[in-house]
Amino acid sequence: MRIHALTHVPFEGPAGIADWAKARGHALTLTPVYAGKALPDSTGFDWLVVMGGPMGVQDDIEYPWLVAEKRLIGEAIAVGKTVVGVCLGAQLIAAALGARVYRNPEKEIGWFPIEFTDAGQASSIVGFLSPRIQVFHWHGDTFELPPGAVHLARSDVCEQQAFLCDGRVLGLQCHLESTPQSVADIVANCADEILPAAHVQSAERLLAADADDYALINGALFGMLDRLPVADESL
Repeated sequence: MRIHALTHVPFEGPAGIADWAKARGHALTLTPVYAGKALPDSTGFDWLVVMGGPMGVQDDIEYPWLVAEKRLIGEAIAVGKTVVGVCLGAQLIAAALGARVYRNPEKEIGWFPIEFTDAGQASSIVGFLSPRIQVFHWHGDTFELPPGAVHLARSDVCEQQAFLCDGRVLGLQCHLESTPQSVADIVANCADEILPAAHVQSAERLLAADADDYALINGALFGMLDRLPVADESL
């Protein structure tokens, strides 16, 4: 398949999603939208992956490229593409589907558990996982569940951690794609956000995750991506 990823800052790349694409033999291309690069046409990819970033969905004035990006996401969904969003990417997808995006009551930065909803556990997309797993988070915003979407997962302080729409549009508020390098990169570039709070861990704790922690979240990610629809050659 042809997978295309949109990135919003140099330090939040596809990470484990790129590892999955390579392992499965899929071509992965990238547009760093923050660098002013032209966005692809929706006919130029089979899957669209939208990564995270520190900006907000409504920050069009400061980041004018968000306008065209949101248009592309909406178009990709409308024409039947498989679309995957992580953190900001999930928020952009939610907005494209008509859901409100807003500030979460608390920032959630660190290794905290998510639990899968009854609907999630009954679904093929996450039903293969344990009902509760520890994952990596780094977000201050959240969103309402898009109309018609299946609510897959929540955490103690953020109700919307994952959703699926039409069996092919997946939003992940948490970071299942994280690797030791990607976590080190975000810690180095966003250290100003690591302030004492109930659900904000220290840099030392963020970086202390071991191989088993990453194997768990990357295994969950790989399994979820494996269960999304492959390319429809008619599109």
